[in-house]
Amino acid sequence: MLIGLFEALRSARVPVSLREWLDFMAALEADFAFADAEALHALARTILVKDERHFDRFDRVFGQYLAGIESIGPEQLTAIPDDWLRQSMQRLLSDEEKAKIESLGGLDKLMEEFRKRLEEQKERHSGGNRWIGTGGTSPFGAGGFHPGGIRVGSQGGGRMAAKVWDQRIYRNLDADAELGPRNLKIALRRLRRFAREGAAEELDLDGTIAATAREGGMLDIRLRPERHNAVKVLLFLDVGGSMDEHVYACESLFGAAKSEFKRFEHFYFHNFIYDHVWRDNLRRSSEATSTSELLRRYNPDHKVIFVGDAAMGPYEITHAGGSVEYWNEEPGSVWFQRLKERFRKVAWINPTPMNRWHYTASTDFVRELVEDKMYPLTPHGLADAMRYLAR
Repeated sequence: MLIGLFEALRSARVPVSLREWLDFMAALEADFAFADAEALHALARTILVKDERHFDRFDRVFGQYLAGIESIGPEQLTAIPDDWLRQSMQRLLSDEEKAKIESLGGLDKLMEEFRKRLEEQKERHSGGNRWIGTGGTSPFGAGGFHPGGIRVGSQGGGRMAAKVWDQRIYRNLDADAELGPRNLKIALRRLRRFAREGAAEELDLDGTIAATAREGGMLDIRLRPERHNAVKVLLFLDVGGSMDEHVYACESLFGAAKSEFKRFEHFYFHNFIYDHVWRDNLRRSSEATSTSELLRRYNPDHKVIFVGDAAMGPYEITHAGGSVEYWNEEPGSVWFQRLKERFRKVAWINPTPMNRWHYTASTDFVRELVEDKMYPLTPHGLADAMRYLAR
């Protein structure tokens, strides 16, 4: 029956492998989840979902799949072995719920009456106090109000059934969820290349054991440089104007990048890059850094990342004097081309949602300059950018 769930997950682009699915089947055979939709959901998500970015997508597929199979006909219900139902109820019901069942004469009486009505009932029923259906006071059904009943169906009513089989509470997480330090760090970690450089300050346990053995048991402590991400990053951040509405997202990205990359340099610009940038917005007029100096100072293996909404007048990119702050002798597109020629990998991160990129002609122009390596500032978009830069 569950093969449909596997197919639905794959269709929704939740990356579930056959190996993980077999592990899930083995867990079900071991009775880790039985007759409990919430337990089934938790078990399936734990085994099948490798990346928290897919949690929300998995939850939606799981809910839709359960909605498609939750309407069980009388012929299927009568085929369920009595011992399965009894064992499940004994294990899952609380003492209070078991006490409610006693109001009907005990579990045996409840099960006997349930079977009898299944055999007698020939059609769907809603309301009333006898048949299996919805919205009534019968002890069997959904959406009703009997204090000691068996829930049959998809939705409860007065929350008075002995067991609510399919109550599920999900926490939404998606690739384009609200930005935060954690999901940004996860995305940035796709750009990793570890190396051991610098002073030897970290204990080398394997080396210490080998050296001690060579010294006949005399302790010989060996140290080694700390292992860290050796990727070198140049981050250019657009500030002011239309970027003011993206301050929180850019701050989150900036903080995540500083913690993830050991070799990390950042500079600011406004709208587009020209002949100078700056490190401190409060002293940008007195402590600007020449773009030509950056081209000389940093090696081509630096990964260059621009962060900006690319929303400006096209002339700010294409013309000398296009800057809104001063007279630039050369167009911004010329300086951008020099950066591309100097550095092997350049990407642009845009905090504006992708469906609004076409609102400004300058955004399309910047996409052309960066050879379509523009990505949205979402965890998913950032992960795509890191994959490109890592190649």
